[in-house]
Amino acid sequence: MTLKHLISPEERRAKLKILLQSGLLIRGMEVHNALSALIVNDLKVKPSAGDSDRDRAFDFFWESSLTDSASKGHPDIEIVSFDSRLKTIQEILEVTDKPMIIDGDTGGDIHHFEYLIPRLERAGVSAIIIEDKVFPKRNSLEEGTNQDQEDPDKFSEKIRTGKKIQNSEDFMIIARIESLIAGKSVADALKRAEKYLSAGVDGIMIHSKSPNADEIFQFSEQYKFLCNKIGIHKPLVCVPTTYNSVHEAELEKRGFQIAIYGNHMLRAAYKAMENVGKLILENGRSLEAEPHLASVKEIFEKVGFLDIKEKDKILSNIPEVIILAAGENPELKNVIGEIPKALIDINGKTILEHQISTFKKVGLNNINVLIGYKKEKFSIPGVNYIVNEEYSKTGVLNTLMKAEEKIKKGFIYINSDLLLDERLLKELCERKEDTVIVVDNSYLYHKHEVDKKLDAVITKKGKQPSYQRLRDSEDFAVRLGKTIPKENMTHEFIGLAKFSKIGADNLIKLYKDAKLNHTGKFHEAESFERAADTDMIQELINRGLNVSVHETNGGWIEIHSEKDLEIAKDMLRI
Repeated sequence: MTLKHLISPEERRAKLKILLQSGLLIRGMEVHNALSALIVNDLKVKPSAGDSDRDRAFDFFWESSLTDSASKGHPDIEIVSFDSRLKTIQEILEVTDKPMIIDGDTGGDIHHFEYLIPRLERAGVSAIIIEDKVFPKRNSLEEGTNQDQEDPDKFSEKIRTGKKIQNSEDFMIIARIESLIAGKSVADALKRAEKYLSAGVDGIMIHSKSPNADEIFQFSEQYKFLCNKIGIHKPLVCVPTTYNSVHEAELEKRGFQIAIYGNHMLRAAYKAMENVGKLILENGRSLEAEPHLASVKEIFEKVGFLDIKEKDKILSNIPEVIILAAGENPELKNVIGEIPKALIDINGKTILEHQISTFKKVGLNNINVLIGYKKEKFSIPGVNYIVNEEYSKTGVLNTLMKAEEKIKKGFIYINSDLLLDERLLKELCERKEDTVIVVDNSYLYHKHEVDKKLDAVITKKGKQPSYQRLRDSEDFAVRLGKTIPKENMTHEFIGLAKFSKIGADNLIKLYKDAKLNHTGKFHEAESFERAADTDMIQELINRGLNVSVHETNGGWIEIHSEKDLEIAKDMLRI
């Protein structure tokens, strides 16, 4: 499956209500399998003249009983079991990140409905729409079928039961009124709406199969008065399938907040598949059908296969990740107490968990965490722990070499207090040089407010007076350290670096030679045993090896202070 749309069920479920808070019309498109959902999830078009400056996109998925049943070859009469529906729903949610409203048909009887709601909540569904028909229902758009409506009081009790049983405040139950479908009046629909609103429903859908929107506009006008009269204001939903000439702007003007395109993806697929089949039969080959087909590459790209290819390239170059989390890091003790900095909670996940998630998103799954201080507190599964029992006596270089067997074929290392975005990590992985350090130039454009000495860098090209990020720069580091005067530095080293197999081999040889032969201070460190990563990199430079820089302007934050913690929380909420 594609991993580009990872989201928790709780986050997804909350999205619909957040969208509705804007007061603007939101649009949803029918999806009937994971591939159709991926298309809808990613589909965007440029705004038209007079529209907002945002790209136009679908805001949510509509999982329809009609299209779900039809895609399985069955009529829309509640014959497809909910377990089958739920499997389709879960397949869609696994590969997407937009919220979902599902077509709940009648909802079954009250006892069925009680079991249905928590299962949908757990899956991450945002809302269910149930129609006030008698089970088993018949599709509303089919001519000549009996459309028997449920007693409104009985239907209201089902709503109350559903609202009572739900666990999340974000989940919505929306009542679909079938009065107009059954040939009854707008007045009848309004009477039902009042009962359903009083029962606690979260929205009202008015359905119609008329070729024009006159009757739903009559309803929407009266619905405003009804909501004002009873003091309950809930979103109004429409499905403009038969009255398809009405523009969304008009629907919004008339008071609708949700518009559902109820079956269009399946209808499009049906027509396209039928036409392609005919072309192949008529011509005895597939050449004539080719202009009507997506390329195999397009399909590969949509389902994430090309991402896998890219990740394979990355893995061949960077087989291991090293997270340096052995030190005590005393600067935040007044805030976090005795826990290691890597285990600070930020929005429900530790820094370490955020780092692991970011690495896995770009395909780096072989993650090693070097620990020492409070080692017993580390228990996150799925990573390899390497212990430095001498963490209080050694610096980063000697800690890193505890993982010598892991780093031989190439690696990325990161400090345990660093959060970064996926984009920056992916760019680093794509660099071809043997040794690359990530440096930031943003300090050039604002006052640096942290009370710490920066890991300063001087590059061969010197200062680059630009806010723009420089990709694949030919720039090299010539000097690193905390004692470099700020007026001389060109960048700040952020604590993230990449070593290829050759780069790792150079590092290991340097380490063994220096350990055997070096005495006294080691660059800025009081001894070789206390050597930091900047000392290690400076030694590589002094020995004539190229250390390339990958320049960024933002995209990361080091958790050094309480203020950094608050900034990080805000960043990760976005």
